[in-house]
Amino acid sequence: MDPSTQTPFSNRLTVLQEQPYNAEPDTAALIAHPYTPDELIYCRNHSPIKSLDAAAFTVSIGGIVQNALQFKLEELKRIFPRVEVVAALQCAGNRRKVMGERKKRNVDGVKWNEGVICNVKWAGVSMRQLLLAAGVRTQSGLHLCMGSHVVACSDDNWFGTSIPLDKAMDEEGDVILAYEMNGRALTPNHGYPFRVVVPGYTGVRWVKWVDSIIVSERQPDNFYHKRDYKVLPQEVTHSGGWWCKIDPLQFNPLNSVVASVSHRSVPTPSLYIKGYAMAGSSGQVKTVEVSVDTGRTWHKADITYQEGRWSWTLWEVSIDISGSLPERVWCRAVDESGAVQPADSDWNLRGLAYCGYGEKDLTRVEGNVGRDCRL
Repeated sequence: MDPSTQTPFSNRLTVLQEQPYNAEPDTAALIAHPYTPDELIYCRNHSPIKSLDAAAFTVSIGGIVQNALQFKLEELKRIFPRVEVVAALQCAGNRRKVMGERKKRNVDGVKWNEGVICNVKWAGVSMRQLLLAAGVRTQSGLHLCMGSHVVACSDDNWFGTSIPLDKAMDEEGDVILAYEMNGRALTPNHGYPFRVVVPGYTGVRWVKWVDSIIVSERQPDNFYHKRDYKVLPQEVTHSGGWWCKIDPLQFNPLNSVVASVSHRSVPTPSLYIKGYAMAGSSGQVKTVEVSVDTGRTWHKADITYQEGRWSWTLWEVSIDISGSLPERVWCRAVDESGAVQPADSDWNLRGLAYCGYGEKDLTRVEGNVGRDCRL
């Protein structure tokens, strides 16, 4: 991979892999913003990042449609109305390192911490409207296959994946072909000129630099769809023939993370705790609960930010403490359906979709914690 094809990166990200470039922010910095600024948006790549010429780059719509279409960026902007959706983007491997540490078992892949998530106001064109313009055949069991062929990836010559066509055609599904993020054009790092936004689905389905959208009876035969991003059974230690037996991961799991803990001595000794939560498939986050006594009692946190169906949830809580500092802080999310984030979730070979309680281990804090400070 040629580093000269890559664009400058934010110095506020911790680099976990140089080539291809993969990096994430500190979670305490991350949650300071309801909408994640570009310099704090994680970078997840399977290939070098190229700066593309929007005047020449096209995206095509084809497959089981009446009229194959092709558009450049300015054509899309001129023909179709601009739509917005606020949605959190989360990598399937978020908290992979946590899974490995808690299970004391190795997991394959980049050892992501808990910052591989962002919340963005996306803008672009409704995928439903694009497909209707192409005369899509709306029948059950079809797939929307999305690909990027701009540069070879680590494990394939291109990147491809799919989602159910029903998700793209759902008027409340809010799938868009995005060209803006937080009021500005996408950057090369995040898919300029086009990326797919699939609210509620894991980040691998949000294809960057997408140039091909195909309605098909079959899912794509691409490494990243067929032989990766699947939650294998916990007894599987070598993938072998398991890839063909397991469906691709689509939905994000209900999840929450403790991002920062501060010790306050005035007016009474207390812990000020902040974090984020992420909705799963059964509804938006309703409450977040926090425990400083390993689950014997739970305190309801205040939700400080949530916007619509697809955003992340930011929360905070102050809990009085007496005596010595607690060893651990736990958090768990509860959604609108009553589903509760589990205390733990199964190990899997690729370390995907870990959703056990969020935790901050205060025994790892060094130095004096008897005065006001961040732990």
